Amino acid sequence: MKVAGFTFIKNAIIYDYPIVEAINSILPLCDEVYVALGKSDDETEALIRAIHPEKIKILKTLWDEELKQGGKVLAVETNKAFQAIPNFYDWCFYIQGDEAVHEKYLPTIKEALLAYKINKNVDGLLFKYLHFYGSYNYIGNSSGWYKNEIRIIKNNKKIYSYKDAQGFRKNNNEKLNVKPILAYIYHYGWVKNPKAMQRKQEELNKLWHDDSWIDKNVLKVEEFDYSQIDSLMKFTGTHPKVMLQRIANKNWNFEFDLKHNKTKLKDKLKQLALKLFGWEIGYKNYKKV
Repeated sequence: MKVAGFTFIKNAIIYDYPIVEAINSILPLCDEVYVALGKSDDETEALIRAIHPEKIKILKTLWDEELKQGGKVLAVETNKAFQAIPNFYDWCFYIQGDEAVHEKYLPTIKEALLAYKINKNVDGLLFKYLHFYGSYNYIGNSSGWYKNEIRIIKNNKKIYSYKDAQGFRKNNNEKLNVKPILAYIYHYGWVKNPKAMQRKQEELNKLWHDDSWIDKNVLKVEEFDYSQIDSLMKFTGTHPKVMLQRIANKNWNFEFDLKHNKTKLKDKLKQLALKLFGWEIGYKNYKKV
């Protein structure tokens, strides 16, 4: 069985992306990792090359700054990395630059890769998600956070990254058939020094909106305000080993009053339906098989 990883990144140092940790977290399962490296204004290329020179394959790319419809450029960059993976690979493990896999899930993932390798009715594997917010001690628990997403796909070039690269589709906008597995992706996109988070917000919004929208809707402040979140819960587990040094180096404080809850009634009902009956109400970018 052959497995290739793939991802995209740009200006990882400027915007404080844990891309090294992301790649290292999937590297034990991957024979190679293909990285679409956008032209950067920092030393991102050197950072990526130093991870594992034999396994890392870099594709230098230019981001199309005119693709402002729903973050489409992120899907375009994802597809560049995916399309570069040779046909002899069976599976392709996608990881974004602010995600990581805990090492405790690697055996479960490998078992699923072996089990469904020749099953033609399975296009990919569906992971659960933990979304960290503000610091490494809190996770989002409102219905606004997506609970599951596809992160491993068959090496079928009819599959493509969908919309803003959150998930995948195949053929002509067809949802993928996926097998859910008991493994989590740890999403750290909302855990940064407030200054770095503010820079990230200003830059990312350019991929969705024009300058006039940004002027009206993005606050021109020095630090991002984490306190406006609706609801959080305390994280009581352990983080992936690849993240421990980054966590130890954290240079800001964020504390949240767990009694603070601004969750809307409809979101509370969705949470209740999931807890009591296992119903996932809302948008799902996949078909479970």
